[in-house]
Amino acid sequence: MTEWTLRQARSRLGAVADAAAAGNPQRITRRDKSAVVVVDAREYDLLQKLTGKAPVLTFKEMLLAMPQDDGEFEPRSHR
Repeated sequence: MTEWTLRQARSRLGAVADAAAAGNPQRITRRDKSAVVVVDAREYDLLQKLTGKAPVLTFKEMLLAMPQDDGEFEPRSHR
């Protein structure tokens, strides 16, 4: 994990964001102490789910997230 001072991170924010988006978390220090870690948004979302802090989906959002019918199924025969 790359470590940046706050001053360095400010001046190279694009590089910090690009590295984090590529899957390499970036640690930022402030006054010689670890302050924050910049991670990819997908990794953050996964961490939120694992810790139970993920936003709760509404019923509508769950329905919209379901796989859609592609029209390729065998019709049932009536008996």
